Amino acid sequence: MDTGLPAEGFLRHKGLILAAAVGAVVEGGLLTLFAPNAKSVAPQVTALPSLAAYHDLRWLFTDSQSWPWFAGLVAAVLVARTVLDAALLRLAWPRGVPAPAPGRALASSAGLTLLAWLMLTPAATLAFGAAVLPFSWPFLAAFPIMLGIVAALSHGGILTAWWRRLPPVRAVLWLLGSFATATAAAAVITHVSGAAALLVAAAAGLVNARAWYGLALLAARVQPRAHQSVPAKVVFSLPFAPLTALVVIALVAGAARLLFTGTIRLPISPAPAAAVAAALGGGGASAAAAVSGAVSGATATAVLVVGGWGSSCCDAADGLRAVLPGVPMRQFSYEGLNTRGEPIPSGADADDLSLPVLGDRIASQVRALHAATGRPVDIVAESEGTLGVYAMLARDPGLPLSAIVLLSPIVSPGQLSYPPAADGSSVSEAALDELNNLVGNISPYGPGGAEDLLSSVSRLGARYFDDLVSAAAGSGGAGGPSIRYLAVVPLADAVTLPYCSLPAGVIVVPALHGGLLGDPTVLPMVSAFLSGRQVSAGDQDMREAAELITGASAAWRMPDTSSACPYPTG
Repeated sequence: MDTGLPAEGFLRHKGLILAAAVGAVVEGGLLTLFAPNAKSVAPQVTALPSLAAYHDLRWLFTDSQSWPWFAGLVAAVLVARTVLDAALLRLAWPRGVPAPAPGRALASSAGLTLLAWLMLTPAATLAFGAAVLPFSWPFLAAFPIMLGIVAALSHGGILTAWWRRLPPVRAVLWLLGSFATATAAAAVITHVSGAAALLVAAAAGLVNARAWYGLALLAARVQPRAHQSVPAKVVFSLPFAPLTALVVIALVAGAARLLFTGTIRLPISPAPAAAVAAALGGGGASAAAAVSGAVSGATATAVLVVGGWGSSCCDAADGLRAVLPGVPMRQFSYEGLNTRGEPIPSGADADDLSLPVLGDRIASQVRALHAATGRPVDIVAESEGTLGVYAMLARDPGLPLSAIVLLSPIVSPGQLSYPPAADGSSVSEAALDELNNLVGNISPYGPGGAEDLLSSVSRLGARYFDDLVSAAAGSGGAGGPSIRYLAVVPLADAVTLPYCSLPAGVIVVPALHGGLLGDPTVLPMVSAFLSGRQVSAGDQDMREAAELITGASAAWRMPDTSSACPYPTG
């Protein structure tokens, strides 16, 4: 078919190839020196415009300075991004075909970047929230928003009058190819170092160059629409690309609302019995026998069950009570204890507590259970409850505790933080507050959402978690080395785990965040552990899958500017 374009090949565009690869290598090298855990995002610096805009926006959100500083930073990054995208387009343009005028290319690139930043702000805010309070649900909400918007804007800044067009299929395919390459590159980069990581970044930059070339060929073939009538002119002047991006946001928000109301129920499959048997050291015994053998009612302790966000008091301990019959057991109440020392019944909106208040409230209920039973206390905590346990151990290390089980634990909270409101609100904090209010209004948790919890996690979460790691490693610190620890992590939470090997004492199960407290295949593990039996690291394939997912998701999380793994690995 005659396209009207001269015959030429991609490899003849040496300037494009060099610019795209070198740009990725330069950012990768700088991050290797100054923020090695963030180097997995480097290939995106020369990606197609909408993907590159998300790369830039997340870096802007990592800065927690004042609004004037943020405005200046936005202006500087906008200029740099506009010039880089316009230059890459010019280098990718087919020879022998008139290229867009420099002024038009710069204006188009700037317009796309600003629009993409605006549309992608909800996704970046969710990613920021997942860095402050790391669990999978915010990331899993941000991901489809981000991918849908960058696909809707895949032709942005390149095709003529792109805002009035739906993206061509080829543009979306090039975008998805670049996206897949960045994801695969991140999975590799997080597990290699030095020159190997830079070689992977260069290879991803080469793919970026090929995507730019493919879109430039497409743009050179596309002609402006001829409007045959006034109605046609009006219709074809509508901003189809931005409207499509808005539809993506509306669809995800609507799906979230339906999930909150229970109209949509996710098919959560419990961990297979074979995985439980492996974690319990079942050996040659059948999986069913291993599971049933884990049920034991003989412990010399009492058990306090701490539910997670949105849990009600006081029936969340029923599942564990069934596999530990005869063991004194209570559920923690976020409302506290009544005058008789009993948990106060509460609804799903009682858990927006600051970490110090939550930790002190758990400590008081540990003491009350110990006083009532005369036994040391084991704690089984899930999700937000694990944050309260970290705070409790840091603030009150002398409690009569024997063992702690962490289900769907919040691992390494406070990866990013924002200043307290008294010191001036940052842009990222303000965006997170607005998103928190929105989620609170469409959920059963109230309009305030998790404001107190998020603020305290930002300030104190990392310190409390570090204290727990020291205690669990037996090196002293909060809780002391005599307490036994078990952590069960759902595979979905791998998208927010730190970029390092999992500790030996962590079990990974195929599940979503939350709900493990009632999972009939997880409860036998908990029962066995509290009964004094050894629980192994479980299915090695699950651990390897978790580490692979962690590396791949690093491409689309907030850049991790920390320099070390937060826990000893093994």
